[in-house]
Amino acid sequence: MDFDLSERLRARRAEVPVDTDAYRVLDGTAWRGVFIDSLAERLLVSLRDVELPAALEEQLRACGLPVYLKRLDNDTKLPPRHILGEPLPPRFGVLENGITYLLDLSAGYSQGLFLDQRLNRAEVRRRCRRGMRLLNTFAYTGAFSVCAALAGAETTTLDLAQPCLSWCRENMALNGIDPAQHHFCKGDTLHWLERFERQGRRFDAIILDPPTFSRDAKGRIWRVESDYDRLVARAAACLAPHGWLLCTTNCRKLSHAAFRNRVAAGIPGAQLSPAPMPPEFDGENYLKGLWAQR
Repeated sequence: MDFDLSERLRARRAEVPVDTDAYRVLDGTAWRGVFIDSLAERLLVSLRDVELPAALEEQLRACGLPVYLKRLDNDTKLPPRHILGEPLPPRFGVLENGITYLLDLSAGYSQGLFLDQRLNRAEVRRRCRRGMRLLNTFAYTGAFSVCAALAGAETTTLDLAQPCLSWCRENMALNGIDPAQHHFCKGDTLHWLERFERQGRRFDAIILDPPTFSRDAKGRIWRVESDYDRLVARAAACLAPHGWLLCTTNCRKLSHAAFRNRVAAGIPGAQLSPAPMPPEFDGENYLKGLWAQR
């Protein structure tokens, strides 16, 4: 295997913005099922249906950085475990385009930031301005809310999990944003969208990045591949004139063409433009993303 980890680290560092220290290093290209992220002088190695290659382990040992390992095929969704180098505090900040986000390697299966959305977060900040109202649904730790708030928008952050909303408040505070000037809603996104529509509440921008599968309190099942158009339609009913949606999913069961059709069906007549992944994600083109502009 002709792969030099040290060389790849130098190359990736030169490719990403200077004020960014969280990015993809290896995207399943040198070894099938092996992915490496650089997270503020730590390396996170993720494995899907494979074991850690001995040749890569040797290079990881030689690089001198703390290394954490996560399995993507583990049904128990265990957090990463430290395997090499000096262990560092599990909670730490990373920089992305000059914005600080809190990560936590002990928090569970996901660490607080989806690196494949970096370009979309930057575009949200570019599109937002003072006085805009942005709704961030399925918000997780609220990274899109932080970007919008830094641009002057009034944000509403919506997630089913209270710890995620608290994490978003921390991310805001880390970037000099007063969380008290923004709104936070706990609960099911579809239920909240119905409520906002009844109240006549409208937003200039809405972020839709749902999980691929969910079940509400009444046991009703929602799947991206069959229900995304319904989600888009519900969000579109809360969209102000000339507003926009960012629609994304990492569902591998849905092709890019089928995803585009779902979004178009949910917001007829909207102008659709692609929302690509960062260039270092050069393996599987799994993330579907569209900007829908009225």
